[in-house]
Amino acid sequence: ILASSRVESDTITFNASITACEKQGQWNQALQLLSVMAQSKVECDTITFNSACSACEKAMKWEIALQLLSLMAEGKVESDNISCGTAISACKKGGKWKKALQIFCVMKQRQMELDTVTFCAAISAFEAVGEWEKALQLLDVMAKQEVDVDTITCSVAISACEKSRKGEKALQLFSELHARTAGTCPSSGPMHLR
Repeated sequence: ILASSRVESDTITFNASITACEKQGQWNQALQLLSVMAQSKVECDTITFNSACSACEKAMKWEIALQLLSLMAEGKVESDNISCGTAISACKKGGKWKKALQIFCVMKQRQMELDTVTFCAAISAFEAVGEWEKALQLLDVMAKQEVDVDTITCSVAISACEKSRKGEKALQLFSELHARTAGTCPSSGPMHLR
């Protein structure tokens, strides 16, 4: 259709197409479009890579998600919380929690804004391998940095404790979460889980 109507493919049309592939679970097609962009000398931007990375994350293709993150750096395309958070999630799904945490550490070193989703992905990586203490440490860092500690993140941390047979810590965390949501305890500051 586009060829016959003489509409020029640009970054915006490619991004829309890659996003459509991502939403339909067509990671391979998304990567093909990324390749066509490079061959056609159409500029890739953060949105381009985020959509392709998300397609790979959903398909559990952690290696490719990491390659895309590297390509961003090589091509001087700025990665953001979405890029890194998606790569963290892809690594976690692939059982590569150390790689997930390396990305998280790089984000901290680059002084990128760490949001609830990024912290949750990192805590989830610890939860997946039973590193309950590290999951709780990150939860504490979230609270100290006044990052919103939401129900999902707390649930993942509780699950980390439960999987490591630390029921007492899980109950302590649940009690503190309940106190925070009931308004009987300050909503910011450390979680006091030691």
